[in-house]
Amino acid sequence: MTDFTMATDADGVATITWDVAAKSMNVMSTAGFALLSDLVDQALADPGVKGIIITSAKKDFAGGMDLNVIAQMRAGGAQAIFDGVMTMHKVLRKIELAGMDPKTKKGAKPIVAALPGTALGIGLELPLSCHRIIAADNAKAKIGLPEIMVGIFPGAGGTTRLARKMGAMMAAPFLLEGKLSDPKAAKAAGLIDEVVAPEALLARAKEWVLGAKDADLVKPWDDKGYKMPGGAPYHPAGFMTFVGANAMVHGKTMGVYPAAKALLAAVYEGALVPFDTALRIEARHFTSVLMNPSSAAMIRSLFINKEALEKGANRPEAPDQSVKKVGVIGAGMMGAGIAYVSAMAGIDVVLIDAAQEAADRGKSYSEGLLDKALQRKKTTPEKKAEVLARITATTDYAALAGCDLIVEAVFEDVKVKAEVTAKVEAATGADCIFATNTSTLPITALAKASARAENFIGIHFFSPVDKMMLVEIIKGKATGPRAVAKALDYVRQIRKTPIVVNDARFFYANRCIIPYINEGIRMVAEGVEPALVENAAKLVGMPLGPLQLVDETSIDLGVKIAKATRAAMGDTYPDGAVDEVLFWMADAGRLGKKSNSGFYAYDATGKREGLWDGLAAKYPVAEAQPELTLVQHRLLMAQVLEAVRALEEGVLTDIREGDVGAILGWGFAPWSGGPFSWLDIIGALRAVEICDSLTATFGDRFATPALLREMAAKGETFYGRFGGAAKAA
Repeated sequence: MTDFTMATDADGVATITWDVAAKSMNVMSTAGFALLSDLVDQALADPGVKGIIITSAKKDFAGGMDLNVIAQMRAGGAQAIFDGVMTMHKVLRKIELAGMDPKTKKGAKPIVAALPGTALGIGLELPLSCHRIIAADNAKAKIGLPEIMVGIFPGAGGTTRLARKMGAMMAAPFLLEGKLSDPKAAKAAGLIDEVVAPEALLARAKEWVLGAKDADLVKPWDDKGYKMPGGAPYHPAGFMTFVGANAMVHGKTMGVYPAAKALLAAVYEGALVPFDTALRIEARHFTSVLMNPSSAAMIRSLFINKEALEKGANRPEAPDQSVKKVGVIGAGMMGAGIAYVSAMAGIDVVLIDAAQEAADRGKSYSEGLLDKALQRKKTTPEKKAEVLARITATTDYAALAGCDLIVEAVFEDVKVKAEVTAKVEAATGADCIFATNTSTLPITALAKASARAENFIGIHFFSPVDKMMLVEIIKGKATGPRAVAKALDYVRQIRKTPIVVNDARFFYANRCIIPYINEGIRMVAEGVEPALVENAAKLVGMPLGPLQLVDETSIDLGVKIAKATRAAMGDTYPDGAVDEVLFWMADAGRLGKKSNSGFYAYDATGKREGLWDGLAAKYPVAEAQPELTLVQHRLLMAQVLEAVRALEEGVLTDIREGDVGAILGWGFAPWSGGPFSWLDIIGALRAVEICDSLTATFGDRFATPALLREMAAKGETFYGRFGGAAKAA
């Protein structure tokens, strides 16, 4: 075990260096913690050691806790979690007190954390227990406590220490939002103490150790007369802080994220008691969160599974397919966004449109984004010039020579796409992969226009491309493994998360999200109060209600999709009741946010003012309204059942992709871990009961899939049956 090593120099400064073998970034393990504890004991006991520096041999300090540790603790039950957390508290508290006499507060050895780069999670909680935190001036480094983003909260003292160091109000963005800062911003906020030139990091750390006085080593909360910044809960100012924080947390989480509530409780209760008792309180709340199935599901989907997919979990065997030059056909909003993320990843881009003016406008989109980054000091003029130089805006297909990937992003029209396919293949080599960016059109049908169908694949980006993390890769019937590998390697290059699905109308994401929107509209037509529909969705964790979502994506797009689907399905088309509402809105010129009029009313600046009162005139609100839970079941099951059917039919082949894709693609209740995780939380039997009840009242769109009914009969779970890479039988 060599995660930590220690060397003491001639001046009596011991440097403990963190360097986990075979990992690009340090992560903390149980064995690593034990070794760190032993080395600290040795240094504190050695009379020749005057102080300790804790640093990293890697370019970053640490990425957090090894999630295998959390999984092992959770498998042992609540007592194992609590005992494991208290062991961590004991080690960090030993670092914090450093041999100090409890009465005189003297005799401690100075311990400083020297951070060369990123320090996240336990990678910041460990430094917070040190007497000083010095970071290298590294603009790319991120410092913070992002645990809340994956369904837990900082449980190794980070919650208690940061709240006591900064006060509840100032600590809130870092604890409750997982805010990350570069070193200079972290120092300005009071998160760390110093920022120095990278080459001076260890020298400055040593200088501080050798010059530290006894008073420098006593944490505020260990000093007599300590008062919490901003006031404790019983202080008038503190009372207002905690009342406001409680309202803010419930307003943002709608009460469905257990970690946020537990974190706030740990801070509130911990502020009322001595520090060591506060750590025990934090450990108890952390234990309760880890035992909650929501947290386990979020960790699995948003960290473990997401990371596995980004590393190519389902990549076919093929040589490296990294993209060197990409051609983007169509310089509209989507194509311009694809060009931007590609150029930002260091890929040369040829951006083509029918008119030079349109192509130039597409390139200027990148310039606009880079200008905003400049204003926020997220880039430099040199970086901006470098990125823009990679984008060639033109109308000339001959410029595509040498491209190894084409991403076509023209209108959702089969004829137009076929014409573009022919032009591209005439201008590119036989090895070039052709990807069509489409959200609805079947890939197999589009590939008929290609002379090289094995090189033809679908890549579905979500808008806006620069912000949305998911990319849906669609295999047509003739798509070859190299095309899939090329698409996956490209998505990895542009730092997004891929899912790979088989060809079908609407693929996976739109297949699930359209029924959610339709169910909301259907309820409005039935006389359900629109505010009930919207709030029911938000109270179950959806980021947007279905009516707001259709406004954001545009009502006329919904009409276009509805007409195309009805033409394809004929008499089996199930959404006539929805079309009645959509078509009426479109005919009235209410096209959504883009027209400042839709299901919501908007002011002249485009700010949403509230639900449009004209809805009630056309679709009067019924006197008797359904229960909140019934509305939520309809909205959730509309999505979840399509996910199950996609798995059953082989469109989706991996439930990890189903869960990660749902959260990143359309924001499916992140607290649940995704549709398959949610079904595992409530159990297949309960899901069947809900489906059967909904089917009896509302029809066959809620009919229980055979797979789900079979699993209920056998008492199975999706992750139990399908494990990592799910293959539908």
